[in-house]
Amino acid sequence: MKIITLNLNGIRSAARKGFLRWLPRQKADVVCVQELKAQDGDIDPEMREPGAYRGYFHCARKKGYSGVGLYCRREPDRLVAGVGDPGIDGEGRYLRADFGRLSVVSVYLPSGSSGPHRQAAKFGFMDHFFPHLKKLAAEGREIVLCGDWNIAHREIDLRNWRSNQKNSGFLPEERAWLTRVFDELGWVDVFRRVDTRPGQYTWWSNRGQAWAKNVGWRIDYQIATPGLAARAQRAAIYRRRRYSDHAPLTIEYAHVLA
Repeated sequence: MKIITLNLNGIRSAARKGFLRWLPRQKADVVCVQELKAQDGDIDPEMREPGAYRGYFHCARKKGYSGVGLYCRREPDRLVAGVGDPGIDGEGRYLRADFGRLSVVSVYLPSGSSGPHRQAAKFGFMDHFFPHLKKLAAEGREIVLCGDWNIAHREIDLRNWRSNQKNSGFLPEERAWLTRVFDELGWVDVFRRVDTRPGQYTWWSNRGQAWAKNVGWRIDYQIATPGLAARAQRAAIYRRRRYSDHAPLTIEYAHVLA
Protein backbone atom coordinates (compact mmCIF):
# COMPACT_ATOMS: atom_id res chain seq x y z
CA MET A 1 0.00 0.00 0.00
CA LYS A 2 1.36 3.37 -1.04
CA ILE A 3 0.17 6.62 0.56
CA ILE A 4 1.25 10.15 -0.37
CA THR A 5 0.60 13.41 1.46
CA LEU A 6 1.13 16.91 0.08
CA ASN A 7 0.16 20.43 1.10
CA LEU A 8 -0.77 21.89 -2.29
CA ASN A 9 -0.70 25.57 -1.29
CA GLY A 10 -3.66 25.95 -3.64
CA ILE A 11 -5.09 23.13 -5.77
CA ARG A 12 -5.46 25.41 -8.78
CA SER A 13 -1.88 26.61 -8.46
CA ALA A 14 -0.59 23.04 -8.11
CA ALA A 15 -2.64 21.95 -11.13
CA ARG A 16 -1.04 24.69 -13.27
CA LYS A 17 2.39 23.41 -12.17
CA GLY A 18 1.62 19.85 -13.32
CA PHE A 19 0.44 18.15 -10.13
CA LEU A 20 -2.53 16.46 -11.83
CA ARG A 21 -0.24 14.94 -14.47
CA TRP A 22 2.23 13.75 -11.83
CA LEU A 23 -0.34 12.23 -9.49
CA PRO A 24 -1.62 9.30 -11.65
CA ARG A 25 1.95 8.23 -12.45
CA GLN A 26 2.65 7.57 -8.76
CA LYS A 27 0.15 4.69 -8.60
CA ALA A 28 -0.50 5.40 -4.92
CA ASP A 29 -3.56 3.92 -3.27
CA VAL A 30 -4.46 7.16 -1.49
CA VAL A 31 -3.13 10.71 -1.90
CA CYS A 32 -3.93 13.12 0.93
CA VAL A 33 -3.87 16.83 0.09
CA GLN A 34 -4.17 19.97 2.19
CA GLU A 35 -4.57 23.72 1.73
CA LEU A 36 -6.89 23.51 -1.27
CA LYS A 37 -7.58 27.27 -1.17
CA ALA A 38 -10.75 26.55 -3.15
CA GLN A 39 -14.48 26.15 -2.73
CA ASP A 40 -16.34 23.15 -4.09
CA GLY A 41 -17.40 25.09 -7.18
CA ASP A 42 -13.78 25.93 -7.99
CA ILE A 43 -12.80 22.26 -8.30
CA ASP A 44 -13.19 21.30 -11.95
CA PRO A 45 -13.69 17.77 -13.38
CA GLU A 46 -9.98 17.26 -14.04
CA MET A 47 -9.21 18.06 -10.39
CA ARG A 48 -11.95 15.71 -9.23
CA GLU A 49 -10.94 12.69 -11.30
CA PRO A 50 -7.30 12.71 -12.42
CA GLY A 51 -6.54 9.39 -14.09
CA ALA A 52 -7.83 6.45 -12.07
CA TYR A 53 -8.43 8.59 -8.96
CA ARG A 54 -11.56 10.11 -7.54
CA GLY A 55 -11.21 13.13 -5.30
CA TYR A 56 -13.16 13.80 -2.12
CA PHE A 57 -12.92 17.25 -0.53
CA HIS A 58 -13.75 19.15 2.64
CA CYS A 59 -13.52 22.84 1.83
CA ALA A 60 -13.35 25.81 4.17
CA ARG A 61 -16.22 28.29 4.29
CA LYS A 62 -13.77 31.14 3.73
CA LYS A 63 -12.78 31.65 0.10
CA GLY A 64 -9.20 30.90 -0.86
CA TYR A 65 -8.40 29.31 2.50
CA SER A 66 -7.46 25.94 3.96
CA GLY A 67 -9.41 22.82 2.89
CA VAL A 68 -8.35 19.18 2.65
CA GLY A 69 -8.92 16.31 0.26
CA LEU A 70 -8.35 12.64 -0.49
CA TYR A 71 -7.62 11.09 -3.89
CA CYS A 72 -8.55 7.40 -3.82
CA ARG A 73 -8.21 4.64 -6.40
CA ARG A 74 -11.06 2.68 -4.83
CA GLU A 75 -14.24 4.05 -3.32
CA PRO A 76 -14.11 4.40 0.48
CA ASP A 77 -16.61 2.50 2.58
CA ARG A 78 -17.26 5.68 4.56
CA LEU A 79 -16.22 9.32 4.61
CA VAL A 80 -16.17 11.56 7.70
CA ALA A 81 -15.61 15.30 7.33
CA GLY A 82 -14.66 17.29 10.41
CA VAL A 83 -14.04 16.57 14.09
CA GLY A 84 -17.32 17.85 15.49
CA ASP A 85 -16.23 21.38 16.36
CA PRO A 86 -17.97 24.07 14.24
CA GLY A 87 -15.04 26.49 14.39
CA ILE A 88 -12.51 23.87 13.28
CA ASP A 89 -14.79 22.20 10.76
CA GLY A 90 -15.65 25.52 9.14
CA GLU A 91 -11.98 25.79 8.18
CA GLY A 92 -11.99 22.41 6.38
CA ARG A 93 -9.17 20.69 8.26
CA TYR A 94 -10.10 17.01 8.55
CA LEU A 95 -11.35 14.35 6.12
CA ARG A 96 -11.35 10.63 6.93
CA ALA A 97 -11.88 7.67 4.58
CA ASP A 98 -12.51 4.14 5.86
CA PHE A 99 -11.44 1.09 3.85
CA GLY A 100 -12.34 -2.08 5.73
CA ARG A 101 -10.37 -1.99 9.00
CA LEU A 102 -8.10 0.82 7.78
CA SER A 103 -8.73 4.56 7.98
CA VAL A 104 -6.76 7.24 6.11
CA VAL A 105 -7.15 10.84 7.28
CA SER A 106 -6.09 14.04 5.55
CA VAL A 107 -5.49 16.63 8.28
CA TYR A 108 -4.25 20.22 8.27
CA LEU A 109 -3.33 21.86 11.55
CA PRO A 110 -3.46 25.66 11.68
CA SER A 111 -0.37 27.78 11.29
CA GLY A 112 0.27 30.34 13.98
CA SER A 113 2.84 32.31 12.03
CA SER A 114 0.55 35.15 10.93
CA GLY A 115 0.05 36.53 14.44
CA PRO A 116 -0.98 35.89 18.07
CA HIS A 117 -4.65 35.39 17.14
CA ARG A 118 -3.77 32.51 14.82
CA GLN A 119 -1.35 31.01 17.33
CA ALA A 120 -4.21 31.05 19.84
CA ALA A 121 -6.41 29.30 17.26
CA LYS A 122 -3.67 26.72 16.73
CA PHE A 123 -3.45 26.00 20.46
CA GLY A 124 -7.26 25.74 20.53
CA PHE A 125 -7.16 23.19 17.72
CA MET A 126 -4.47 21.21 19.54
CA ASP A 127 -6.53 21.20 22.77
CA HIS A 128 -9.56 19.83 20.90
CA PHE A 129 -7.60 17.44 18.70
CA PHE A 130 -5.72 15.62 21.48
CA PRO A 131 -8.82 13.90 22.94
CA HIS A 132 -9.96 13.19 19.38
CA LEU A 133 -6.65 11.41 18.73
CA LYS A 134 -7.13 9.48 21.97
CA LYS A 135 -10.58 8.31 20.79
CA LEU A 136 -9.18 7.31 17.40
CA ALA A 137 -6.42 5.26 19.03
CA ALA A 138 -9.07 3.45 21.10
CA GLU A 139 -11.10 2.41 18.05
CA GLY A 140 -8.94 -0.65 17.47
CA ARG A 141 -8.54 0.14 13.77
CA GLU A 142 -5.37 0.74 11.79
CA ILE A 143 -5.31 4.49 11.14
CA VAL A 144 -2.89 6.87 9.47
CA LEU A 145 -3.23 10.65 9.74
CA CYS A 146 -1.47 12.35 6.85
CA GLY A 147 -0.87 16.02 6.41
CA ASP A 148 0.67 19.30 7.37
CA TRP A 149 0.86 19.41 11.18
CA ASN A 150 2.72 22.75 11.15
CA ILE A 151 5.07 21.54 13.91
CA ALA A 152 8.68 20.45 13.56
CA HIS A 153 9.04 17.92 16.36
CA ARG A 154 12.76 17.79 17.10
CA GLU A 155 15.92 19.72 16.35
CA ILE A 156 16.71 17.29 13.53
CA ASP A 157 13.45 18.35 11.84
CA LEU A 158 14.51 21.84 10.76
CA ARG A 159 17.78 23.35 9.63
CA ASN A 160 17.86 26.52 11.74
CA TRP A 161 16.41 25.20 14.98
CA ARG A 162 18.35 27.52 17.30
CA SER A 163 16.94 30.70 15.77
CA ASN A 164 13.37 29.31 15.58
CA GLN A 165 12.77 28.33 19.21
CA LYS A 166 10.44 31.30 19.74
CA ASN A 167 8.69 30.96 16.39
CA SER A 168 5.41 29.21 15.62
CA GLY A 169 6.03 25.67 14.45
CA PHE A 170 8.92 25.08 16.85
CA LEU A 171 7.59 26.47 20.10
CA PRO A 172 8.30 24.32 23.18
CA GLU A 173 4.56 23.96 23.84
CA GLU A 174 3.90 22.69 20.31
CA ARG A 175 6.77 20.22 20.41
CA ALA A 176 5.74 18.95 23.86
CA TRP A 177 2.19 18.43 22.58
CA LEU A 178 3.44 16.32 19.69
CA THR A 179 5.64 14.32 22.07
CA ARG A 180 2.49 13.56 24.12
CA VAL A 181 0.74 12.39 20.94
CA PHE A 182 3.54 9.87 20.45
CA ASP A 183 4.45 8.91 24.01
CA GLU A 184 1.10 9.08 25.81
CA LEU A 185 -1.30 8.07 23.05
CA GLY A 186 1.00 5.64 21.23
CA TRP A 187 0.87 7.16 17.75
CA VAL A 188 3.99 6.71 15.63
CA ASP A 189 5.87 9.17 13.41
CA VAL A 190 6.18 6.75 10.50
CA PHE A 191 8.81 8.66 8.53
CA ARG A 192 11.18 8.69 11.49
CA ARG A 193 10.62 4.98 12.03
CA VAL A 194 11.97 4.38 8.51
CA ASP A 195 14.42 7.27 8.01
CA THR A 196 16.50 8.75 10.84
CA ARG A 197 18.78 10.92 8.69
CA PRO A 198 19.11 14.69 9.19
CA GLY A 199 18.34 17.12 6.38
CA GLN A 200 15.00 15.50 5.50
CA TYR A 201 12.52 18.35 5.08
CA THR A 202 9.08 18.81 3.49
CA TRP A 203 8.66 22.61 3.49
CA TRP A 204 10.90 25.50 2.48
CA SER A 205 10.31 29.22 2.79
CA ASN A 206 10.02 31.14 -0.47
CA ARG A 207 12.46 33.68 0.94
CA GLY A 208 16.09 33.72 -0.10
CA GLN A 209 17.42 30.42 -1.42
CA ALA A 210 15.85 28.13 1.16
CA TRP A 211 14.92 25.48 -1.41
CA ALA A 212 18.27 25.54 -3.21
CA LYS A 213 20.20 25.38 0.07
CA ASN A 214 17.79 22.89 1.68
CA VAL A 215 17.05 25.22 4.58
CA GLY A 216 13.77 23.54 5.41
CA TRP A 217 11.36 22.17 7.98
CA ARG A 218 9.82 18.71 8.31
CA ILE A 219 6.23 19.59 9.16
CA ASP A 220 4.34 17.10 6.95
CA TYR A 221 3.74 13.71 8.54
CA GLN A 222 2.19 10.30 8.28
CA ILE A 223 1.31 9.48 11.88
CA ALA A 224 -0.07 5.97 12.37
CA THR A 225 -1.24 3.38 14.84
CA PRO A 226 1.63 1.10 15.94
CA GLY A 227 0.49 -1.93 13.96
CA LEU A 228 0.40 -0.07 10.67
CA ALA A 229 3.58 1.89 11.41
CA ALA A 230 5.43 -1.41 11.99
CA ARG A 231 4.58 -2.38 8.41
CA ALA A 232 6.16 0.74 6.87
CA GLN A 233 8.86 -0.33 4.43
CA ARG A 234 10.00 2.73 2.47
CA ALA A 235 9.71 6.50 2.76
CA ALA A 236 10.60 9.19 0.26
CA ILE A 237 10.36 12.97 -0.07
CA TYR A 238 9.92 13.93 -3.73
CA ARG A 239 12.06 16.90 -4.78
CA ARG A 240 12.60 16.54 -8.52
CA ARG A 241 9.81 18.96 -9.35
CA ARG A 242 7.92 21.51 -7.26
CA TYR A 243 4.14 21.71 -7.21
CA SER A 244 4.00 23.71 -3.96
CA ASP A 245 6.24 25.15 -1.26
CA HIS A 246 5.86 21.68 0.32
CA ALA A 247 7.15 18.40 -1.11
CA PRO A 248 5.16 15.15 -1.43
CA LEU A 249 5.88 12.61 1.31
CA THR A 250 5.41 8.98 0.21
CA ILE A 251 5.38 5.96 2.47
CA GLU A 252 4.90 2.34 1.36
CA TYR A 253 3.41 -0.21 3.75
CA ALA A 254 3.32 -4.01 3.71
CA HIS A 255 -0.47 -3.82 3.85
CA VAL A 256 -3.14 -4.53 1.27
CA LEU A 257 -5.91 -1.95 0.95
CA ALA A 258 -9.10 -3.97 1.45
